[in-house]
This record gives sequence, structure tokens and C-alpha cells, in this order.
Amino acid sequence: MQESEANPARRPLTRDELQAVFDRADEEVSRRRDAGRKGAIAAYHDATMLKVAHGWGRRANEAVMLEVHDFYRNPKVPIFDGFGFLRVRSGKASRGSPPKPRAVATVMPWAVDAVRDYLDNVLPMMRGATSTRALWLSERGARVGKRALGDRFAQYRDELGLDRALTPHCLRHSYATHLIEDGHDPMFVQRQLGHAYQSTTGIYTHVSAEFANRILRDALDRVPHLLSLKGTP
Repeated sequence: MQESEANPARRPLTRDELQAVFDRADEEVSRRRDAGRKGAIAAYHDATMLKVAHGWGRRANEAVMLEVHDFYRNPKVPIFDGFGFLRVRSGKASRGSPPKPRAVATVMPWAVDAVRDYLDNVLPMMRGATSTRALWLSERGARVGKRALGDRFAQYRDELGLDRALTPHCLRHSYATHLIEDGHDPMFVQRQLGHAYQSTTGIYTHVSAEFANRILRDALDRVPHLLSLKGTP
């Protein structure tokens, strides 16, 4: 049996909220770099980690534990080059079972651009980058912990005045919701998230009223006679 991931305090970020978090993360990198302050590189990998958590719908521990070789090519989508799939080695386990590895297909080109830029220009500058395959390293060259992602997200969330109930896990909710709103098949979204049941995926998806109304309008337009039906007494 799988534990339920339902939590009424968790919700997806709106697209505007999500963009605000990413913009704030990029702003922190520029601010530290331009001022010559310590921590610019750390802010950069934290910004990229936030984008990866959303761009592939990863849980916080799955995002933190990634390694460089976890990205690999999808021959069916050559446009992504060596980033067509993301291997998740530390996925959530069923009760009494070890973590379940799986592959997640890449669907967001901007996330690929963020990771490629980080691998080319930032990771080589990190101490210990040549002696480990970890994707995220602290300034001392050690693998960063799960808390680093949560602390950075909370910092930007609070500075932006967003709901304090939001956590990095909400990036995963946003991923699921935005895929559904963008027209991806629910079964595909379920597979991407690694859920055994569609009902679990349903917990994650909170489509906007605008999207729901558009779907309703499309359905009514396909069957126009429904608009003329009267309710039975």
C-alpha cells in the first residue's frame, strides 16, 4: 500500500506565483554576483534546483539526490539532446519496499536550458565537482541536504508574501496541474509522477477556474443540443 500524499495545506502555485519565485531566485544570483558577495554560486544552484523540482515534478528528496548522470537522451525527442529523460533513483517507496527507480520524460524545454547552463557554467566551479557525481554541492564540496531546498524556497516565499503553507512539494503539485491544463493525458501525468493510482494524481491537480470553464465550453460546443435541454420537474 502507498501512503496518501494528500494535505489540504498543499496546493499548486499559480503560474504567476511560480514565475515570481523563479524571478526572485535569479535576482538573488545577480545581486550576489554583482556585489561580489559570497554565496553567488550557492544561490545559482539553489535557483536551478527549484526549477528542476518543478520542471520534472520531483519531490524535494528526489531533486536533492540527483546526480549528473541521471539525465540521458530520449531518442524519440532528439531536441532535448542528453536531457530527454531524468532517472529518479530515490523515488517514494511503497510500504515495506525499497525506493522505486523510474524514468521521467522531459516536457519543459526551459528546464533543460536551466540545467544545461548550470552544468556548463556553474558546477565546474564548485569545490569537489570532479570527485563526485552529485548534481548539487555546497560551497565546501559536499552534497547539499534536503533542508537546503526547503530553506531557500521558504526564504523566497516569505519575501514575496506568498502563503506560508506553501512548501517545495507544491512545485510538484504545480507540475501536475500545469501538465493537465496544457493538455497532457491524465495517464501520462500519472506515469510522470510515479503514482500507482489515478486517484493519487487527482489529489495533485487543482485546475484553474479558467481552465475548467474552457473545458466545459468545449464540451458544450461539441454537443450543442445540451444547451437547449430543460431540467425535469
